[in-house]
Amino acid sequence: VKLVESGGGSVQSGDSLRLSCVASEIPFSSYCMVWFRQSPGKEREGIAAIDSDGVISYRDSVGGRFNISLDRTDKTLFLEMKSLQPEDTARYTCTLGSGVLYFEDGLYRCKFRYLGQGTQITVSS
Repeated sequence: VKLVESGGGSVQSGDSLRLSCVASEIPFSSYCMVWFRQSPGKEREGIAAIDSDGVISYRDSVGGRFNISLDRTDKTLFLEMKSLQPEDTARYTCTLGSGVLYFEDGLYRCKFRYLGQGTQITVSS
């Protein structure tokens, strides 16, 4: 399974971007996909998740600005991002996991199996 992200770039504060993540295949009857991001010196954080049952979850810091969606036919995960801020600067990576999202310790979680290479977003003020 390969996951290939695209859509990153350098933008100005307040701009919008749409990221895509194309999966070569999804070998699970039920699955979850998550967008992560990581900035230099910071831990990787999950920011948006979706599963094959349609359950969606967002990190509080991006709720209302980011929208995750999934085209099951094309096996493509999207992340629509509005009102981008410098603190959104990071490398964004998509993951594919087996099974649907499960709730544990206050967060929705996904049993990760595959990880993409990521795409860089840089937001200038």
